[in-house]
Amino acid sequence: MKGGIGRTASLEIRTPEGVVFSQPLASPVTRFLAYGVDLVIISLMQATLREGLQLMVVISEDIAVAVQIALFFVLSIGYPILLEWLWSGQTVGKRVVGLRVIDEGGLGLKGTQIVVRNLMRAVDAIPAFYFVGGLACLLSKRSQRLGDLAAGTLVVRSPRSRAPRIQDLLGRMYYNCFREHPHLEARLRQRVSPEEGQMVMHALARRDDFEPEERVRLFGEMADYFREMVTFPPEDLAGMTDEQYLRNVADTVFRGRG
Repeated sequence: MKGGIGRTASLEIRTPEGVVFSQPLASPVTRFLAYGVDLVIISLMQATLREGLQLMVVISEDIAVAVQIALFFVLSIGYPILLEWLWSGQTVGKRVVGLRVIDEGGLGLKGTQIVVRNLMRAVDAIPAFYFVGGLACLLSKRSQRLGDLAAGTLVVRSPRSRAPRIQDLLGRMYYNCFREHPHLEARLRQRVSPEEGQMVMHALARRDDFEPEERVRLFGEMADYFREMVTFPPEDLAGMTDEQYLRNVADTVFRGRG
């Protein structure tokens, strides 16, 4: 789907079974607005910490300035890395504007991708006001800055939507053995993005629309993907089907997020 001259407006992901998921891409303008919110937060954090460094000015003004510059760099890189990891591709600015970082294939982010795209901010910010990154976004068909191109990531619009009716799909008394391991369940909930959770719900809700062989293959591939995120005790998974595993994933993600 195109938007404007040579620009792609959305990312479409088609599974081998013909299920299509579409994600609207963020425009350079909305990305700049999100960055503006984050920049204000980073500046406030730096100002707060600067108050604690006043003693250094007495010792050496040059050292104080050097520490403040280093501190701004650490906050500028560390702040988005930490939040994008904890919040599945979002910072405060992205949440406010309604954006999210995802893998180019439409899946969740890997830790290395988060680190790479944010380390590249130093290049995107050259010479000032994100000139290089902004220019790359304008010239890219998918509004990617250099950090996105290097990490293989995209920024998509993530408007708030009504939560899936997990109780309608699984029932209120559904038993999920993952609940016996709260720390592992919390880790899984943290690593599964809302988009991935919705894909699971969509596949489970449409299970009867697939041919049996297609359903087995699709559920098998999806279950293997989530198994790599968190390893539950083998004795709890003995005899569990791929579909049952996905139901447990859906229960963990959506009941846990309220």
